[in-house]
Amino acid sequence: MDVKADLIIAHAFVLTMEGKGVGMVENGAVAVKGDRILDVGGTDEIFATYQADRVIDGAGKLVMPGLIDAHIHSGISIFRGMAQDMSHWMQKGLWPFKKNTTEEESLAGALVTIIEGIKAGTTTFCDYDYGMNRIVQHYAKVGARARVAETVNELPEDIGKNPVGELYPFDPALGQRKLTDNIRLFEEWHGQANGRITCLFGPQGPDMMSTELLLEVRALAEKYDTRIHMHVAQGDREIDQMVKRYGKRSIPYLDELGYLDSRLMAVHLTEATTEETQLVAKRGASMIYCAGSIGIIDGLVPPIMDFLEAGGQAALGSDQAPGNNCNNMFNEMKFAAILNKVKRSDPRVFPAWLSLRLATIESAKAIGLEHEIGSLKKGKKADLIVINLQDPGLCPVYTNPIRNIVPNLVYSARGSEVETVIIDGQVIMEDRKLLTVDEKAAIRAAQEAADRISQRSRDDIAAAHSDVYQMMEDGYL
Repeated sequence: MDVKADLIIAHAFVLTMEGKGVGMVENGAVAVKGDRILDVGGTDEIFATYQADRVIDGAGKLVMPGLIDAHIHSGISIFRGMAQDMSHWMQKGLWPFKKNTTEEESLAGALVTIIEGIKAGTTTFCDYDYGMNRIVQHYAKVGARARVAETVNELPEDIGKNPVGELYPFDPALGQRKLTDNIRLFEEWHGQANGRITCLFGPQGPDMMSTELLLEVRALAEKYDTRIHMHVAQGDREIDQMVKRYGKRSIPYLDELGYLDSRLMAVHLTEATTEETQLVAKRGASMIYCAGSIGIIDGLVPPIMDFLEAGGQAALGSDQAPGNNCNNMFNEMKFAAILNKVKRSDPRVFPAWLSLRLATIESAKAIGLEHEIGSLKKGKKADLIVINLQDPGLCPVYTNPIRNIVPNLVYSARGSEVETVIIDGQVIMEDRKLLTVDEKAAIRAAQEAADRISQRSRDDIAAAHSDVYQMMEDGYL
C-alpha cells in the first residue's frame, strides 16, 4: 500500500549533501509529510512507495537543503551600504548611525534582510544582535528557522565618542541588563514555533566585557545546555584592546578561561595566528567565516583553510549589510572559494563542493543542528529549496563527463534562481513570491525609517570623519 505524503517534488536533480560530497541524485525526488522529510531517492522509487495530494514537477530544477547563514546581524541592516571602502568601520562608520536609530527603525531593516535571505535560499539564520526579543518575532511570522542570541557587552551607549585606540570603559550594570535580555530571550523563545526558534548566548567579544561577565555567560550556557555565539579575534582593534587590558591576545586569554570548547561558535578569527587558529580547532570550537564582510571591511581573508586543515568544524555567514551590503549565501560561497584561491595562489583550493557543504551540512554541524537540518535525509526537518536550472546563469546543464551544477551554483548563481522555499514542511515562498509577509510593505517601511535616520545622523557622521562621507563630499559618490 502506498504511504501518504503531503508533498512530493519529483524528476529533479537532488543534492542530498549526504556522504563526503554533495550526494547527487539525478532524476530524484523528495517526499515530505508534516515538518519532516519522509524519504529521498530516485523518482521511480519514491512514486513506487508514496503518493501525495500535491506533486511538484522538478524537471529542469534542483532540490537541495536550505542554506544556513551561520552569522548575521539583522538589526543593523537598516544601514546597508553606509560603511564600506573605509577605515575604522565600526567606530567611524557604524556607531554614528546606531546612536541615531530607534528600535522600531532597526526592526524595519531586520525584516527586509530576513526577506532578502529567504529569497536567496537561506532557511536558517543565526542572528546575533541587540533587541533580539523583538527581532525574533519576525522569524516566527515569516516562518524561518532561527538560532538567535542577544548581543551582550558592557559598553556604554555613547561608546562612539571613545577615541580610536583608547581602552573601552565598561559599565557592569549595562552588561547585566543585556544579559538579562538574553536570558529572557531563551526562556520565552527557545523551542517556540514548532522548534524553529532556538536560542544561544551572545557575548559580543572578549574585548567588550569583563572577565567576570564572560564567565557568567559561560556558566549560563552550561546551565541552559546551549552554545555561545561570539566574535573572536575579529580585528586588530580587538587584539589591541586585549593586550592593553590583559597583556594577552584574545585566544590565549579565552583558552585560560576554558572558553575554547564545543559550545563556542567563534566568529571571524581574522587576526588569529596559525597557532591560535589550530588551537581553536583542536579544542573543538567551531569557526564562522564571513568572506564578503571581512574582505570588504578589513581587506583580509581569515584563516579558514588553516582551521579546516587542523580538523576544525566551520560554517559560512553573511555578517552584516552596512559593510558587506548583502545577506546572500550564494555571495558568501563564491567569495569564500575565490578569496582563498587567491590567498593560497592555488586554483585547486576551496573547491565549489566545499563551499556548498560549508553553507549546508557542515554549517549545521558547526551550529549544533546537524540532527535536524543541513542535508536531505529521511526523518530530518523539511527545510529545502527548489532552484531553476533553466535560468540563463545556470544554463546549460552538463551531467557527463562532468557535472557542472555545483560549480555553477557557487560561481554563477546569484540567489534569484531560487523559486521555492520550504521550511519545516511549510511552503514559505513559491514562484519567487513570499506567502507569509508583505514584501513591498516591508521595503516601504524600511525606506521610511532610513529617511528619518539619514536626517538625524548627518552631523555625527561628519564629525566621525567617515571616509565614505568624505567621498560623498568630494563628489565621488
